[in-house]
Amino acid sequence: MMNKDLVTDIIEWDIENWSKALSFWEKNVDIRNKEYNCLELGSRGGGLSLWLATNNNTVICSDLESPANTASGLHLKHSVQDRIIYESIDATNIGYQNKFDIVIFKSIIGGISGNGKNELKKKTIDEIYKSLKPNGQLLFAENLEASYLHILLRKKFVKWGNRWNYLKYNEIKEVFSSFSEVSYDTTGFFGAFGRNEKQRRFLGKIDGLTRIFIPKSKRYIVYGVARKS
Repeated sequence: MMNKDLVTDIIEWDIENWSKALSFWEKNVDIRNKEYNCLELGSRGGGLSLWLATNNNTVICSDLESPANTASGLHLKHSVQDRIIYESIDATNIGYQNKFDIVIFKSIIGGISGNGKNELKKKTIDEIYKSLKPNGQLLFAENLEASYLHILLRKKFVKWGNRWNYLKYNEIKEVFSSFSEVSYDTTGFFGAFGRNEKQRRFLGKIDGLTRIFIPKSKRYIVYGVARKS
């Protein structure tokens, strides 16, 4: 089991809710000591690259602009820098085919497809599909539109709330339809309303207690694994 500080460095925000993606991935995908060739998209701080590298995989840590300046410090801190390289990669035009064993991302679809570019949701996933080797796997965690309350409060309090194009629960099957097998779950409701990490941690614990009472389509995080045949 990973220590809390490492999980915090990997997940970065709303640790209580988003870390459930890590648990799901670890349960469904064996990534330890496989020497997999991996790609993280939209990495920013490089947390997911850190997770893959600490499990002895090689990772391209990427964003639209190279995240070397924002992510390399974290990787040096955990002594995994020798397993990571940095690249500028557009997730809608990845440029690799049949290259990776694992592609991973967290919270990128809404930004990529923002300002009404809904077609870019599926285009991004299709690009990932092409970049994976046969039997390769996509590990994903993404913000969902969730409830009307989430829609309203994001527009009012989140500076990118009006332009972000949140993935809808009923879009998931179509957006990921290029994959032969997709397994996923959803989590989180109140955690999205926290204004700082202390609040999000408290609200995330409430989410854990009330999870069974919140419909899957009204939760605000989806995470899963998609496998390429």
